[in-house]
Amino acid sequence: MIKYPHSAESEHDDDREPKAPATPRAHTNDADTAIIYEDDLDLKNHLLVAMPNVLDPNFSHGVTYICEHNDEGAMGITINRPLDVTLGDILDHMKITCTNPAIRNRPVFMGGPVAMERGFVLHTPHGGWESTLEVTDEIGLTTSKDILQALADGAGPARAVIALGYSGWSAGQIETEIAENTWLTVDATPELIFDQPVDERWTAAARTLGIDMNLVSGEAGHA
Repeated sequence: MIKYPHSAESEHDDDREPKAPATPRAHTNDADTAIIYEDDLDLKNHLLVAMPNVLDPNFSHGVTYICEHNDEGAMGITINRPLDVTLGDILDHMKITCTNPAIRNRPVFMGGPVAMERGFVLHTPHGGWESTLEVTDEIGLTTSKDILQALADGAGPARAVIALGYSGWSAGQIETEIAENTWLTVDATPELIFDQPVDERWTAAARTLGIDMNLVSGEAGHA
């Protein structure tokens, strides 16, 4: 497991590893307040795009790639919130030698407010790393140190987002937030995740739905 010291803590932080996906379903015992879905909602390999009314500093104007979504909740990596940390800082902490400035200066993102001492590499293609969750046929999420060594050697995956921490939701929470117009849901593509300039990912993801975020009020509904 990639680990990095960080001062940020979350009340939701724990030592559990994300679990494998299962069939998602929202549950509630109160029939009067239940949100009922005709079909199961599976957001794996989707982007959650924060609506303009989201004020939480962890997610405001955020774009989060959902890596897992099952009946126990969801987890993802936010891909557009760079930290004041570089890959060089991570490599130095892990005692991995790298002198190439282009590699050392690669940005590191806040993947989410949970477990910010943990490192995650979202990447394509998969590769033969020790600990990888294969999200799709193209995209993987790796937490083992060997991928950092490969990146330092200039032999890592072709495209990668390096992050500290992840974003997590309990069972039914993400479905409720979508119903409350907190998020737009967008089909993810490698181009949106890895190639789009970081400061344009929020508007570009929404634009795939034909939505101009500059014209959307905080009261608008989700698509």
